[in-house]
Amino acid sequence: MCTSAHIQLLPASAKTKLMIKVHHLNCVQIESPMGSAIGHCMLLEKDGELVLIDAGIGLAETKEPEKKLGKELIEITGFKFDEEITAIKQIERLGFNTGQVKNCICSHLDPDHIGGLADFSKMKIHVAREEYESFEGGNERYLQHQLSHNPEIELYDTNDSQWFGLPARKVDLDFGTEIYLIPLFGHTLGHCGVTFKKNNKWVFYTGDAYYLRAEITDKNHPIDQLATIRAVDNKLRKESLDKVRKIVKKHENEIEYFGYHDPTEFSQTEEKPAGNNA
Repeated sequence: MCTSAHIQLLPASAKTKLMIKVHHLNCVQIESPMGSAIGHCMLLEKDGELVLIDAGIGLAETKEPEKKLGKELIEITGFKFDEEITAIKQIERLGFNTGQVKNCICSHLDPDHIGGLADFSKMKIHVAREEYESFEGGNERYLQHQLSHNPEIELYDTNDSQWFGLPARKVDLDFGTEIYLIPLFGHTLGHCGVTFKKNNKWVFYTGDAYYLRAEITDKNHPIDQLATIRAVDNKLRKESLDKVRKIVKKHENEIEYFGYHDPTEFSQTEEKPAGNNA
């Protein structure tokens, strides 16, 4: 099973000589009657600094899955557990000190996206305020203990920018390229995509705005039934998905996009290390 791949990025400023690398990490494995699914996280690397985008399943959950996630969630979702695909293990295999991972940008706070946060004790979390407030409000979809290690959290609630006409929230990081949260609410109350510039294209990570890439062209795809069940606000989710459809079609030559769960997208990431297959 493929767990990691990387591509190289140019920084936003032409004056910056150092290259940015993006390591693609599969940090979740799901097997269900609907098929296989993954957890497509990213690790941005520049000059010894590392930024994680979503964190997948954590070490503690692979060791005590029923205690940490609950038997019902495991059975409904179809999680399979292997500590070797956790973000921390993959980052160690890439040769990094995990203390270098100082920031994580979270699309949202569902259990399969943030279990790995606790494996990085010094990592700051960047997330939409609406999402964090929903988490803190006791919504049953979240697992409160996943943030019980009390990380530093920076919240974003102001649409201070625009990205191809969509409201955007600039992430407070000095990382050689601008990074934005793109509100795509509905799956959860504060669900966001994440985007940053790569050479002459933008990388647009859509999180759970769709589960399968086929949903971009097929509005009646069967997976929509699952997406409807999982949405906090399904009307808003559909509106967000339509925004994604329109923008990737209109700007197809300027945007490289992918979501969290589709293994076919992960298999198409560039420059995969030898021996890794989707």
